[in-house]
Amino acid sequence: MESATSTQQSTDQSADKGSRSSRSSTSPFIAHSGNGRSKDPKDAARSTYRALLRPGVARRWLIRGFSCAAAGTLIGLVVSDWRIGATAAVAVLVAMAVHSSRRQSEVPQWRKPSAAQRRTEAQLKMMQRFGYRTLHARGIQDGNGQIDHFIVGRRGAFAIDSESWDKRLPLRNKLEKLYHGRFSKNERIDEALAEARNAERLISKELGREIKVRASLAIYGPTMPWDSHRLRGVDIITGTKVRKWLRSGKDRLSEREIDEIYTAAQRVLPPRY
Repeated sequence: MESATSTQQSTDQSADKGSRSSRSSTSPFIAHSGNGRSKDPKDAARSTYRALLRPGVARRWLIRGFSCAAAGTLIGLVVSDWRIGATAAVAVLVAMAVHSSRRQSEVPQWRKPSAAQRRTEAQLKMMQRFGYRTLHARGIQDGNGQIDHFIVGRRGAFAIDSESWDKRLPLRNKLEKLYHGRFSKNERIDEALAEARNAERLISKELGREIKVRASLAIYGPTMPWDSHRLRGVDIITGTKVRKWLRSGKDRLSEREIDEIYTAAQRVLPPRY
């Protein structure tokens, strides 16, 4: 009798656990991974720590820490105030971290300090927090052009080419023509428009429905009298205002549409590098 009772209790406990498990699996407040198990925040923390402890990363942070400590100690001794020294050390650390982040790029060819593409890429990384999906250095299957940045988000799909021009020459618009100094840039504008139209055609064909891809040129160097200006079907953007321009899109895409366009773009726009 005792054995039968214990068996019955074990069965009831198993059923209770199973019911709790099924209820938790449908809870909207629990995040689940692809295999059905809930994500453990500790796993994410461990992966972050492992990334920070890689040999190259650890060495860079060691150099930064030593430099910050040296700068803080020196300034603290000069002004005879340890609080000012500590503030200076933190400021140096932040400056080094920002400088390092701007030099990083997914595309090796863009890691040069003068690469305009890398500067745009750094701005687009921040837009990923708001659900924007990005592809960099993508070619056109049936052409020689390259789209520096393809972006799709809730405000639409965009193709951005990044350019670094001589800042000593003025940029002006005259009779629907763009001049950099006395040099016409209409050919470059037409190239950017053709690349966006090709991407639009290929993605639309892949999806089986029409989509729109907004063409643009992000220009670094010369001062412009506008943040963005539409010319010959292309938006001419001040390089540092890319994020502001993206938020000006008039389309409204759902999460499903964003995923479909992004997946199609991955298939029809092959990486150039």
